[in-house]
Amino acid sequence: PPPRHSSPGSSRSLCKFTMPRRRQPVLVIMNFGCDIVSFFCKISDYRRHQHNFMYFCHYKLIRMRIVIQRVLSASVSIEGVLHSSIGRGLLVLVGVENGDTPDDARWLADKTAALRIFDDENGVMNRSISDIGGEVLSVSQFTLTASTRKGNRPSYIRAAGHELATSLYNLYTDFVADRLGRTVPTGVFGADMQVELINDGPVTIIIDSRLRE
Repeated sequence: PPPRHSSPGSSRSLCKFTMPRRRQPVLVIMNFGCDIVSFFCKISDYRRHQHNFMYFCHYKLIRMRIVIQRVLSASVSIEGVLHSSIGRGLLVLVGVENGDTPDDARWLADKTAALRIFDDENGVMNRSISDIGGEVLSVSQFTLTASTRKGNRPSYIRAAGHELATSLYNLYTDFVADRLGRTVPTGVFGADMQVELINDGPVTIIIDSRLRE
């Protein structure tokens, strides 16, 4: 009932008395409804941008990549003419991606020189290319950056442009040469090369400068 000091017909006093009781559940329901709408909007927004997010993760986390093969011999020929060759050692294929830096090249060169994948006197892979005095043949290969997520035709959108790729490939080769204390033979960047090798083992290792596994 309304307060005794208010007249029964006073709508103002009735509103003052009854609205606080009714307003609270109404506001709770409205807030709950807004939260539900906001929740579904966030889901929709996530789904709309999920591809962009996955694109960012996929393309930004993967960096300069090399494939190392332990060989008894390897060579590179161009148009049927022998360009360079090595005996026992490592054939390294080098792929450079957009966003790679000299730090990536330096880290990979350190790994190449220190990787213990040659047998010791007990037949255990416990020696590095530096330990055995072996050779390294460095060959550029942009197809290492291929993406096969969509369709059957590889995409090379991640591959670095000519200037960056050439610079980091040469830098990697120079770093390896510095660590071994000898010249590192190479292929020719961008050329159509024929690579021959005798894989010893076989031993093939893939190293990524961003994943660092």
